Amino acid sequence: MNDPRPAPPRRTFDGVICFGGVDWWYHNRGHYDLQMMRELSRTVPVLYVNSIAMRVPKLSEGGMFFKRVRRKLASLGRGMSVVRPTFGVFSPFVLPGRLGTTLSRVLAPRQIGRAARRLGIQRPLVWVACPPAARFLDSLHPVGLVYQRTDRFETFTGVDAAFIGACNDALVAHADIVLYCSRLLMEEETGHTPNALFLDHGVDFEVFRAAGESDSSPPADVERIPRPRVGFVGGIDAHTFDPPLFCRTAELLPDVQFVLVGASSLPEGWCTAPNVTLLGQRPYEEVAGYMASSDVLIMPWNESEWIRACNPVKLKEYLAVGRPIVSTDFCELGRYQGLVRVARGPEAFAAEIRHALDAPVSPRAGRERVREETWENKARTLLHELASRGIEIAGQ
Repeated sequence: MNDPRPAPPRRTFDGVICFGGVDWWYHNRGHYDLQMMRELSRTVPVLYVNSIAMRVPKLSEGGMFFKRVRRKLASLGRGMSVVRPTFGVFSPFVLPGRLGTTLSRVLAPRQIGRAARRLGIQRPLVWVACPPAARFLDSLHPVGLVYQRTDRFETFTGVDAAFIGACNDALVAHADIVLYCSRLLMEEETGHTPNALFLDHGVDFEVFRAAGESDSSPPADVERIPRPRVGFVGGIDAHTFDPPLFCRTAELLPDVQFVLVGASSLPEGWCTAPNVTLLGQRPYEEVAGYMASSDVLIMPWNESEWIRACNPVKLKEYLAVGRPIVSTDFCELGRYQGLVRVARGPEAFAAEIRHALDAPVSPRAGRERVREETWENKARTLLHELASRGIEIAGQ
């Protein structure tokens, strides 16, 4: 039977303006918004707007305050950078929070519009991964709006929860698609999110699979570390990572070497265990090699509302690499039963690591689970969903 409903009016866009959740220049490029923009830029021009911030840095953060300020100033100093012909990166001058709302609402869209036109973008699809961008939408006249609701942004440490919540409500109300990575979060918000779509993280499957199967030597700064090695790759931040759990776990396994790869916002000296090596952040292109150099990969998350509704990118990367995984629990793990060892508390976490080291399993099931979950397929699904709503790429 033919669908009696009229087709939605056709709208065409000639590029994407993405208000990113992180800074292109300083954060790992495995994030959802960055990966999706990489894929979309194969088809249309993309302007990636570096994070306009959800909170104001505070002097009480000590050295991290000055680090954040220096990074932001350096990012601003780069202006508009064309990374490749169809991908530009721009840092607008924006004052965060309520204080800068009035001034930024006038100035930021003008800056962003000029940067977009340099890439030939006149009729943009706007993608928002940073809720404060809601105040700029009217001035940008988007053809369509995609809101990336991948986390509980209003629960982020140090944000003005009321302000971020109001931005979130405005985006949900106006978005053509609200993207969710967590089924829990999507189900909890279904009643007031009419255009919800579950489209979780992808993975560069062949890159991570190849690294896991390679016989080549590990990265030079890991090769000197004796085995067995337990690895964590990702941001080491208070709102996600559980330092007491991790430190106690390392203490319980003195014969195991723990290797952490990722930027840390925790205080200096947060972990001084002799069997823990903190390597800092590494380029996304090198991440797979670091994962593959581990005998077990871990996700030692804290217990918070943020984590309860999370769906970390690294989970599919870990599975594609093919190493045993030990994690604290979060709701999305229910879709990966039998593929991840789940533990609560340091004693149980250490015991699961020991079991994984003593009885490793075949990586085949984990790899098959994520083989088709590529970023290319995720982008293709999104474009199909947009087209079903009458939003299409110009000329196609």
